[in-house]
Amino acid sequence: MVTQHQFTLRPYPRGCHLITRNVLEACGKLPEKGLMHVIIQHTSAGLTLNENADPSVRVDMNAYLDQLVPENHPVYTHIFEGDDDMPAHLKTSIVGSSVTIPITDGRLNLGTWQGIYLCEFRNHGGGRRLVVTILS
Repeated sequence: MVTQHQFTLRPYPRGCHLITRNVLEACGKLPEKGLMHVIIQHTSAGLTLNENADPSVRVDMNAYLDQLVPENHPVYTHIFEGDDDMPAHLKTSIVGSSVTIPITDGRLNLGTWQGIYLCEFRNHGGGRRLVVTILS
């Protein structure tokens, strides 16, 4: 069986944010076994799995990505949507736009310290649309 849930996250500031709870709340009860696939329908924000306990990991990840893909680089030609737009597209390609997680015993089968991150790469990205597909 396949179920699908679409929802919009509230706007988040630029940075990496733990959204595991938001995804679970949008989906309701999970099946005993299956797969959850989550995709973000935007090209300037990403999704990834990482540390869910220490918030400094999210701060460091954002700082590293900002250093790796700086704003105002002279090679950028896509500049009409703001200084943060082209770097956001590049960061999204690096981080990715989806995650797939096994479901076991009615719960996400994540590692002890793993959570789903929204990586917001725009200064004012707005609400972000997610689609969650569950295969059971």
